[in-house]
Amino acid sequence: MDVFLTGGTGLVGSHVLTALLADGHTVRALARSDASAAAVEAAGATAVRGELTDTDLVAREAVDADGVIHTASPGDESSADVDQAFLDAVLGAIANSGKPYLHTGGCWVHGSGQIDEDTPRAAPQLTAWRQPLDERVTSARDGLRSVLIEPGIVYATQDGQVTGITGVVLGGPTDDDGATQLPGSGDQHWTTVHAADLGRLYSLALTHAPAGSTYLGVSGQNPTVREIGEAAGLRVVGTSDEATNERLGLFGEALLLDQQATGGKARTELGWTPTEASLLETVAR
Repeated sequence: MDVFLTGGTGLVGSHVLTALLADGHTVRALARSDASAAAVEAAGATAVRGELTDTDLVAREAVDADGVIHTASPGDESSADVDQAFLDAVLGAIANSGKPYLHTGGCWVHGSGQIDEDTPRAAPQLTAWRQPLDERVTSARDGLRSVLIEPGIVYATQDGQVTGITGVVLGGPTDDDGATQLPGSGDQHWTTVHAADLGRLYSLALTHAPAGSTYLGVSGQNPTVREIGEAAGLRVVGTSDEATNERLGLFGEALLLDQQATGGKARTELGWTPTEASLLETVAR
Protein backbone atom coordinates (compact mmCIF):
# COMPACT_ATOMS: atom_id res chain seq x y z
CA MET A 1 0.00 0.00 0.00
CA ASP A 2 0.88 3.66 -0.37
CA VAL A 3 0.34 4.99 3.17
CA PHE A 4 -0.14 8.57 4.37
CA LEU A 5 1.46 8.82 7.84
CA THR A 6 1.41 11.57 10.43
CA GLY A 7 3.97 11.81 13.21
CA GLY A 8 6.66 10.05 11.20
CA THR A 9 9.53 11.47 13.27
CA GLY A 10 7.95 10.85 16.68
CA LEU A 11 8.67 7.98 19.05
CA VAL A 12 5.73 5.93 17.78
CA GLY A 13 5.49 7.19 14.21
CA SER A 14 9.16 6.74 13.35
CA HIS A 15 8.94 3.06 14.25
CA VAL A 16 5.65 2.69 12.38
CA LEU A 17 7.44 4.14 9.35
CA THR A 18 10.27 1.62 9.69
CA ALA A 19 7.83 -1.29 10.00
CA LEU A 20 5.77 -0.21 7.01
CA LEU A 21 8.81 0.07 4.77
CA ALA A 22 10.11 -3.30 5.98
CA ASP A 23 6.78 -4.84 4.98
CA GLY A 24 7.03 -3.43 1.46
CA HIS A 25 4.69 -0.44 1.75
CA THR A 26 5.49 3.02 0.46
CA VAL A 27 4.99 5.97 2.79
CA ARG A 28 4.22 9.65 2.39
CA ALA A 29 4.93 11.24 5.78
CA LEU A 30 3.70 14.63 6.92
CA ALA A 31 6.61 16.85 7.96
CA ARG A 32 6.26 20.29 9.50
CA SER A 33 9.92 21.35 9.25
CA ASP A 34 12.95 20.95 7.03
CA ALA A 35 14.57 18.78 9.71
CA SER A 36 11.55 16.48 9.91
CA ALA A 37 11.37 16.26 6.12
CA ALA A 38 15.03 15.31 5.95
CA ALA A 39 14.56 12.65 8.64
CA VAL A 40 11.64 10.90 6.93
CA GLU A 41 13.38 11.10 3.55
CA ALA A 42 16.50 9.54 5.07
CA ALA A 43 14.33 6.74 6.47
CA GLY A 44 13.02 5.97 2.98
CA ALA A 45 9.70 7.84 2.89
CA THR A 46 8.48 10.76 0.81
CA ALA A 47 8.08 13.92 2.87
CA VAL A 48 4.89 15.97 2.62
CA ARG A 49 5.62 19.46 3.93
CA GLY A 50 2.75 20.87 5.95
CA GLU A 51 0.97 21.13 9.26
CA LEU A 52 -1.39 18.70 10.94
CA THR A 53 -3.91 21.52 11.08
CA ASP A 54 -3.89 22.00 7.29
CA THR A 55 -7.11 20.08 6.75
CA ASP A 56 -7.20 20.62 2.99
CA LEU A 57 -3.72 19.10 2.69
CA VAL A 58 -4.39 16.06 4.87
CA ALA A 59 -7.69 15.41 3.07
CA ARG A 60 -5.94 15.45 -0.33
CA GLU A 61 -3.22 13.12 0.92
CA ALA A 62 -5.81 10.75 2.37
CA VAL A 63 -7.66 10.61 -0.95
CA ASP A 64 -4.45 9.88 -2.88
CA ALA A 65 -3.22 7.20 -0.42
CA ASP A 66 -4.31 3.59 -0.08
CA GLY A 67 -4.47 3.95 3.71
CA VAL A 68 -3.93 6.49 6.49
CA ILE A 69 -2.14 6.12 9.84
CA HIS A 70 -2.39 8.94 12.36
CA THR A 71 0.19 8.93 15.18
CA ALA A 72 0.75 12.68 15.62
CA SER A 73 -0.77 14.83 18.34
CA PRO A 74 0.18 18.26 19.69
CA GLY A 75 0.26 16.82 23.21
CA ASP A 76 -1.20 19.97 24.74
CA GLU A 77 -4.55 21.64 25.37
CA SER A 78 -5.15 21.87 21.62
CA SER A 79 -5.01 18.08 21.09
CA ALA A 80 -8.76 17.47 21.19
CA ASP A 81 -9.58 20.21 18.69
CA VAL A 82 -6.72 19.28 16.36
CA ASP A 83 -7.64 15.60 16.31
CA GLN A 84 -11.33 16.44 15.85
CA ALA A 85 -10.53 18.59 12.82
CA PHE A 86 -8.20 15.92 11.46
CA LEU A 87 -10.93 13.27 11.72
CA ASP A 88 -13.45 15.61 10.10
CA ALA A 89 -11.11 16.13 7.16
CA VAL A 90 -9.79 12.61 6.65
CA LEU A 91 -12.84 10.47 7.43
CA GLY A 92 -14.97 12.72 5.27
CA ALA A 93 -12.49 12.58 2.41
CA ILE A 94 -12.20 8.78 2.30
CA ALA A 95 -15.80 7.83 3.16
CA ASN A 96 -17.06 4.84 1.16
CA SER A 97 -13.57 4.11 -0.16
CA GLY A 98 -12.98 0.94 1.85
CA LYS A 99 -9.57 2.29 2.85
CA PRO A 100 -7.98 1.52 6.24
CA TYR A 101 -7.64 4.34 8.76
CA LEU A 102 -5.55 3.68 11.89
CA HIS A 103 -5.95 6.07 14.81
CA THR A 104 -3.73 6.31 17.88
CA GLY A 105 -5.35 6.35 21.31
CA GLY A 106 -3.84 5.25 24.60
CA CYS A 107 -4.24 2.68 27.38
CA TRP A 108 -4.64 5.30 30.09
CA VAL A 109 -8.27 5.87 29.07
CA HIS A 110 -9.18 2.55 30.72
CA GLY A 111 -8.07 3.63 34.20
CA SER A 112 -6.46 1.38 36.81
CA GLY A 113 -6.76 -2.40 36.99
CA GLN A 114 -6.34 -5.45 34.79
CA ILE A 115 -7.44 -4.03 31.46
CA ASP A 116 -8.26 -5.18 27.96
CA GLU A 117 -9.94 -3.65 24.93
CA ASP A 118 -13.41 -4.02 26.49
CA THR A 119 -12.59 -2.47 29.85
CA PRO A 120 -14.93 0.50 30.44
CA ARG A 121 -13.41 3.94 30.15
CA ALA A 122 -12.19 5.59 33.35
CA ALA A 123 -9.73 8.09 31.90
CA PRO A 124 -7.69 10.51 33.97
CA GLN A 125 -8.37 14.15 33.20
CA LEU A 126 -5.25 14.33 31.02
CA THR A 127 -6.67 11.94 28.41
CA ALA A 128 -10.43 12.18 28.93
CA TRP A 129 -10.66 14.13 25.66
CA ARG A 130 -9.84 10.97 23.72
CA GLN A 131 -13.08 9.12 24.46
CA PRO A 132 -15.47 10.77 21.97
CA LEU A 133 -12.82 10.70 19.24
CA ASP A 134 -11.96 7.05 19.88
CA GLU A 135 -15.64 6.15 19.76
CA ARG A 136 -16.00 8.02 16.49
CA VAL A 137 -13.19 5.94 14.99
CA THR A 138 -14.47 2.56 16.14
CA SER A 139 -18.07 3.33 15.17
CA ALA A 140 -17.27 4.70 11.71
CA ARG A 141 -19.52 2.93 9.25
CA ASP A 142 -19.01 5.05 6.14
CA GLY A 143 -17.38 2.37 4.02
CA LEU A 144 -14.09 2.59 5.93
CA ARG A 145 -11.91 0.09 7.77
CA SER A 146 -11.18 2.22 10.81
CA VAL A 147 -9.02 0.80 13.60
CA LEU A 148 -8.00 2.14 17.03
CA ILE A 149 -4.57 1.30 18.48
CA GLU A 150 -4.12 2.02 22.21
CA PRO A 151 -0.41 1.96 23.14
CA GLY A 152 0.82 1.53 26.68
CA ILE A 153 3.98 3.21 27.98
CA VAL A 154 6.16 3.31 24.85
CA TYR A 155 9.95 3.12 25.10
CA ALA A 156 12.99 2.80 22.86
CA THR A 157 16.67 3.67 23.02
CA GLN A 158 18.56 6.50 21.36
CA ASP A 159 22.22 7.40 21.85
CA GLY A 160 22.46 4.97 24.73
CA GLN A 161 19.50 6.46 26.59
CA VAL A 162 15.99 5.13 27.16
CA THR A 163 13.45 7.43 25.52
CA GLY A 164 9.80 8.03 26.34
CA ILE A 165 7.91 8.50 29.59
CA THR A 166 10.36 6.23 31.42
CA GLY A 167 12.57 9.31 31.70
CA VAL A 168 10.18 10.68 34.32
CA VAL A 169 11.39 7.87 36.59
CA LEU A 170 15.04 7.74 35.62
CA GLY A 171 15.48 11.51 35.65
CA GLY A 172 13.30 12.29 38.64
CA PRO A 173 14.33 14.66 41.41
CA THR A 174 16.34 13.39 44.38
CA ASP A 175 15.67 13.82 48.08
CA ASP A 176 18.13 15.12 50.65
CA ASP A 177 19.73 11.68 50.88
CA GLY A 178 20.25 11.41 47.13
CA ALA A 179 17.49 8.88 46.47
CA THR A 180 15.49 9.32 43.27
CA GLN A 181 11.91 10.28 44.02
CA LEU A 182 9.37 8.14 42.19
CA PRO A 183 6.00 9.32 40.94
CA GLY A 184 3.76 7.90 43.65
CA SER A 185 4.67 4.98 45.87
CA GLY A 186 6.30 3.10 43.00
CA ASP A 187 4.03 0.11 43.56
CA GLN A 188 1.83 0.96 40.56
CA HIS A 189 2.28 -1.16 37.43
CA TRP A 190 2.77 0.32 33.98
CA THR A 191 1.73 -1.43 30.77
CA THR A 192 4.71 -1.21 28.42
CA VAL A 193 5.69 -1.75 24.80
CA HIS A 194 8.87 -1.26 22.80
CA ALA A 195 8.34 1.23 19.98
CA ALA A 196 9.68 -1.24 17.39
CA ASP A 197 7.18 -3.91 18.46
CA LEU A 198 4.42 -1.31 18.39
CA GLY A 199 5.40 -0.25 14.88
CA ARG A 200 4.99 -3.83 13.69
CA LEU A 201 1.55 -3.96 15.30
CA TYR A 202 0.44 -0.97 13.24
CA SER A 203 1.71 -2.58 10.05
CA LEU A 204 -0.17 -5.79 10.79
CA ALA A 205 -3.34 -3.90 11.67
CA LEU A 206 -3.11 -1.92 8.44
CA THR A 207 -3.57 -5.05 6.35
CA HIS A 208 -5.44 -7.44 8.66
CA ALA A 209 -7.52 -5.62 11.31
CA PRO A 210 -11.29 -5.63 10.75
CA ALA A 211 -13.35 -2.44 10.67
CA GLY A 212 -14.20 -0.98 14.07
CA SER A 213 -11.60 -3.00 15.94
CA THR A 214 -9.47 -1.88 18.88
CA TYR A 215 -6.11 -3.28 19.95
CA LEU A 216 -4.08 -2.57 23.06
CA GLY A 217 -0.48 -1.99 22.01
CA VAL A 218 1.18 -3.63 25.01
CA SER A 219 3.80 -6.36 25.31
CA GLY A 220 2.38 -8.09 28.36
CA GLN A 221 5.27 -6.82 30.50
CA ASN A 222 3.86 -4.77 33.38
CA PRO A 223 6.69 -3.70 35.70
CA THR A 224 6.16 -1.51 38.74
CA VAL A 225 7.59 1.97 38.74
CA ARG A 226 9.88 0.93 41.58
CA GLU A 227 11.20 -1.98 39.51
CA ILE A 228 11.98 0.40 36.64
CA GLY A 229 14.06 2.66 38.87
CA GLU A 230 15.86 -0.24 40.52
CA ALA A 231 16.63 -1.84 37.15
CA ALA A 232 18.61 1.30 36.34
CA GLY A 233 20.64 0.85 39.52
CA LEU A 234 19.00 3.79 41.24
CA ARG A 235 18.29 4.07 44.93
CA VAL A 236 14.63 5.06 44.90
CA VAL A 237 12.04 6.34 47.32
CA GLY A 238 8.29 6.60 46.89
CA THR A 239 6.34 9.81 47.23
CA SER A 240 2.74 10.60 48.06
CA ASP A 241 0.08 10.95 45.41
CA GLU A 242 -0.39 14.53 46.54
CA ALA A 243 3.30 15.34 46.05
CA THR A 244 3.27 13.72 42.61
CA ASN A 245 0.24 15.71 41.51
CA GLU A 246 1.75 18.91 42.87
CA ARG A 247 4.97 18.30 40.94
CA LEU A 248 3.55 16.96 37.67
CA GLY A 249 -0.05 18.16 37.55
CA LEU A 250 -2.47 16.20 35.38
CA PHE A 251 0.46 14.18 34.01
CA GLY A 252 1.17 13.00 37.54
CA GLU A 253 -2.41 11.77 37.92
CA ALA A 254 -1.95 9.60 34.83
CA LEU A 255 1.39 8.23 36.04
CA LEU A 256 -0.28 7.07 39.25
CA LEU A 257 -2.56 4.67 37.34
CA ASP A 258 -1.94 1.02 38.23
CA GLN A 259 -2.50 -0.94 35.00
CA GLN A 260 -1.76 -4.45 33.80
CA ALA A 261 -2.58 -5.91 30.37
CA THR A 262 -1.52 -8.82 28.17
CA GLY A 263 -2.02 -7.57 24.62
CA GLY A 264 -3.43 -11.00 23.85
CA LYS A 265 -6.04 -9.84 21.35
CA ALA A 266 -3.43 -8.54 18.91
CA ARG A 267 -1.48 -11.80 19.22
CA THR A 268 -4.54 -13.94 18.55
CA GLU A 269 -6.19 -11.91 15.80
CA LEU A 270 -3.21 -10.35 14.02
CA GLY A 271 -0.37 -12.78 14.74
CA TRP A 272 1.57 -10.04 16.51
CA THR A 273 4.61 -11.27 18.44
CA PRO A 274 6.60 -8.73 20.48
CA THR A 275 10.28 -9.64 20.28
CA GLU A 276 12.18 -6.63 21.64
CA ALA A 277 13.82 -6.51 25.06
CA SER A 278 11.51 -5.68 27.94
CA LEU A 279 11.61 -2.26 29.55
CA LEU A 280 13.42 -3.64 32.60
CA GLU A 281 16.03 -5.35 30.40
CA THR A 282 16.43 -2.19 28.32
CA VAL A 283 16.88 0.03 31.36
CA ALA A 284 19.34 -2.39 32.96
CA ARG A 285 21.53 -2.29 29.86
